[in-house]
Amino acid sequence: MRVLYFLALFLIFNSGDAFAQDPAPTEGKTATTNATAENQTDSNDKTVVMLSNEWGAAACAAWNADSVLTKGLKESGWIEGDKNDRGFRIIEIYRSDCPDSPHVQLKFVDKEEKAYCVESGPMFDKDWDFLMYAKTEHWIAMGKGDVGPMGGMMTGKLSFKGSMWEAMQNMGPFKNFLLLFGKIPATTDSCN
Repeated sequence: MRVLYFLALFLIFNSGDAFAQDPAPTEGKTATTNATAENQTDSNDKTVVMLSNEWGAAACAAWNADSVLTKGLKESGWIEGDKNDRGFRIIEIYRSDCPDSPHVQLKFVDKEEKAYCVESGPMFDKDWDFLMYAKTEHWIAMGKGDVGPMGGMMTGKLSFKGSMWEAMQNMGPFKNFLLLFGKIPATTDSCN
């Protein structure tokens, strides 16, 4: 039944990437995500470990520079959908092939009529709104745009917990969020 649900959602939103193939697997865990200069938040940024605390800070900066995320999620009402009127939203993410690494959380508030990322770091709030995890190679593929949100969820490359309805209503911003993994220069040589 769940497969039919995802198939129906795919057909409704026609994301076009449900059957995208991952690029050839990288040898070991030595791949580095690279961004072109025009996609980097700061071309002088050093490379950090993917999903480390430093990566989280860079993700917040990249998020805040992306109008599809900041304006789009304000206009859709996503930023107002926080749990128990607490005034913020939390997205928690991690690399499933780095089981001993802390999860990274990104905290968002409604600021200046935009959905702003204001804090990042290891788990600081156990009550997340969305939880996403994937193998490193899949985060890299999603960062390149080779696998989108719908394709990632339907093929099991992206595990997602939270309101599926909200995710489906915000497919453009969801895709841009995943593309952040390609905009932040990050090494996957080690877990954080």
